[in-house]
Amino acid sequence: MYIYELQNWPSYTYDAAVLLPKLEAVNLSRGRLFGRLESIGFDELREPQLEAFTQEVIKSSAIEGETLDVQSVRNSVARRLGMDHHGFSEQDRYVDGLVEMAMDAAQRYDQPLTAERIFNWHAALFPTGRTLYGPVTIGRWRTDEKGPMVVASQKGGREIVHFEAPSAERLPEEMSAFLAWVASDNESSLILKAGIAHLWFETLHPLDDGNGRVGRNIMDLLLARADRRPMRPYSLASSIHRYRNAYYTALERSQSGTLDYTYWLSWYLDTLTAAIEEAIQTIEQAVARTQFWQRHRETNLNDRQRKTLSKLLMGWEGKLTNKKYANLTRCSDATATRDLVDLVAKGVLRSTGAGGRSVGYELADRAEL
Repeated sequence: MYIYELQNWPSYTYDAAVLLPKLEAVNLSRGRLFGRLESIGFDELREPQLEAFTQEVIKSSAIEGETLDVQSVRNSVARRLGMDHHGFSEQDRYVDGLVEMAMDAAQRYDQPLTAERIFNWHAALFPTGRTLYGPVTIGRWRTDEKGPMVVASQKGGREIVHFEAPSAERLPEEMSAFLAWVASDNESSLILKAGIAHLWFETLHPLDDGNGRVGRNIMDLLLARADRRPMRPYSLASSIHRYRNAYYTALERSQSGTLDYTYWLSWYLDTLTAAIEEAIQTIEQAVARTQFWQRHRETNLNDRQRKTLSKLLMGWEGKLTNKKYANLTRCSDATATRDLVDLVAKGVLRSTGAGGRSVGYELADRAEL
């Protein structure tokens, strides 16, 4: 049986003893993250926030198997943050809709979640009211005109149904109950509430399409309420995408059986901790890059050297060699050698290896990587 068929639906339970250590781990990581944010300047925050928000939009779509143009998303986010991001590309109406939906959840987290707000998000997802598969019902809950709403996949040429949502005739009452629960003070932890809300919404699957992205946006809204910050410098969608198969497995398992949400919430809290820890590393790297350029603001560097150093600071795969430098900057081997020797002489790089063709280069201070 699906959980919405059980007598006690939508009442739920969870094992607090199991979840408490995981919730403490989330809060410990959040404390480290926000403590670090408070210790650095506003300008050093902007790029990490831009990147986190960009990844949130990109990965939430990637979870559904959709690939977005990274630069289009980044430019759309930058416009809304009032950032000069090296010139903006032509606007993409669809990308802008995704960003507007995510921004609304993040920046207006203190505003009520209503049916109208969900419908506005849904309309932003489908600005033409259509997909490749036909028209999408916008501005109201789904109907069953085309058959029951199912979550299915293809394997070996046949369809496998993982979940069937409740009938459309139940949705007005079901969504009223859900929205009333979101508005109520019924969970001591907004972190837990965000995870519960996502499972609940995905179980109802109330929209004609885009339930996953809207459901994760609701989760982001409640996380923003917990953080009380208009911009969240971590991307939960990135962690969910990394463990996408486990995400769908956890949802599917929790939508059948009992109304004990412990398994789902345990997975969700672990994934959230991973997302925050990754954000801490990203912010530390961003701060290190800023400090690097501040230390070398008086160092005379040409454009080729600056481009290569930027690549190194962003994370270079393998060692930097003369040949890689020449290929990256499109210069001759002789010019590459002169540039690299100059960087070593100025104390920016140091050489590694035995010399000759085996010589490599790395930042003089490895902590800057």
